[in-house]
Amino acid sequence: MDPIINNTMRVKKMNQELVRQTLKTLKQAKKSSVAQTTGLSVATCGSILNDMLATGELMELDVEGSNGGRPAKVYQYNMNFSYIACIIIKTGINARSMEFTVANLDGEAVEQGYEENTRMDAATIDQLIDRLIFQYPQIRAVGIGVPGSVNQGAINGSDIPELVNVQLEAPIREKYGIEVILENDMNLTVYGFYQKQDYDKEKTIAVATFIEGSLPGAGIMVDGHIHRGSTRFAGEIAFLPFGISHEEQFRQLHDRNTFHSLAARAVSSLIAIMNPESIALTGSLIQPTDVDLIRQECLKNIPEMHMPQLMLLEYPDEDYMYGLIAMTQESLAYSLQLVEKRR
Repeated sequence: MDPIINNTMRVKKMNQELVRQTLKTLKQAKKSSVAQTTGLSVATCGSILNDMLATGELMELDVEGSNGGRPAKVYQYNMNFSYIACIIIKTGINARSMEFTVANLDGEAVEQGYEENTRMDAATIDQLIDRLIFQYPQIRAVGIGVPGSVNQGAINGSDIPELVNVQLEAPIREKYGIEVILENDMNLTVYGFYQKQDYDKEKTIAVATFIEGSLPGAGIMVDGHIHRGSTRFAGEIAFLPFGISHEEQFRQLHDRNTFHSLAARAVSSLIAIMNPESIALTGSLIQPTDVDLIRQECLKNIPEMHMPQLMLLEYPDEDYMYGLIAMTQESLAYSLQLVEKRR
């Protein structure tokens, strides 16, 4: 493609995204307000608004009254113009499950559901996606959260062997022509937790989970952005050099006599490396009284002035889905450092 034509198309898409995000923020606005907010010319905004109106992406509300002259049109973004499908894959002792939410562009749930399967492979996931897209053809993006490390569209390590080293992103993207994201469960949980705090400036935080039947893991946000590491291995705290095997680590975490000491060593490592403002502790192995006990264990090695706030995250699944919805919504945004994506 001619570089000049390509550049013109990129600028047009950037302008469209700027108008789109402005309307989502303002809820409803006149053309002059969109132009003032975006810094684009009234003529450019008018052209973009007309195009979006023609596709149904915008709705034209009753015209605003005026003191003589032509009344100004008022536009509102159509949050139901596109949908996203978000799927959380979990592994249990006896079964694997998929929890899903179909949401509009405002994050409002259109449908929610839950399925259990004895086997969880790429075909099982594709069957659910196929059914949801058939039912909601306006789905434009799919987000998938998985228990395991993710790199280049595939799961590198997981408690679900049928999914290890299987490409999930590319086949779904090619088959349905939609955006697809595949992300680690703890990254999505910390992302959702962070988004819900509505911080006024960028923070460094972590969420560490201790779940019955599993080894621990963590999600990390550094200066407002998910920290994944060069091979997306960051947060795999089960691989810290505790000097014991994974089998022994598992045993000690499931023994109340040794749980606090081992959990505190993992938390202390996060503190020493990250120096976070807060760490949320979650998982079925964590009890409310454990938070202070772990803090006291950490203080044996961490100076009090560097101790972050430790808190209990009681409902991590809510943050998990919130983070997945937010990240999947962001995948639809055309951006050249125009719309900041913290993921």
